[in-house]
Amino acid sequence: MLHRGQESTDGAGSGELAVPMAWLYAEYIADELLRTGDLMPPTSFEFRAGRDALALTIFLSDTDGELSGIRVVSQLETWLSLTAYDQPWQNWVGERMAVVTAEALEAGGPSPDLDLAAAAWRWLEETELLAPDLDAVPGGGSVFGEDDGPKVWTPAWRLGLPLGHLAIHLF
Repeated sequence: MLHRGQESTDGAGSGELAVPMAWLYAEYIADELLRTGDLMPPTSFEFRAGRDALALTIFLSDTDGELSGIRVVSQLETWLSLTAYDQPWQNWVGERMAVVTAEALEAGGPSPDLDLAAAAWRWLEETELLAPDLDAVPGGGSVFGEDDGPKVWTPAWRLGLPLGHLAIHLF
């Protein structure tokens, strides 16, 4: 339970609870974009993968530290380009996480925002979801339905990233 005087958005001061506002805001934007797109049930692992991939994109693309004052519409093109199919998103996330971590260490240690972003990234990398094999070429003229066709275990980020990208398009 929080008591008056314990809340803080920057962790300054002794004994204050640092609230991860930048990460929570990025996650909120991602959640709203996915819910607006109505692509997956919000309780599904696919939705979580899309939300986490999109939240990481939003959080890590905030190079000026102004996330709480961000205007979503002005950033849509940036997020679209970062999540595009032909972009090395996984490498970009790894590089940005290294930069953000180094900056946090210079500033006195990890932040709650960074801790949550790192946890989301670990989940996206380590969790595999059974999904249609998007690289498979259907043969024999058969048409695959939603539940038909080859399926493969796919890292969650590989499934979540296109969902996030599509959600941005549908916004």
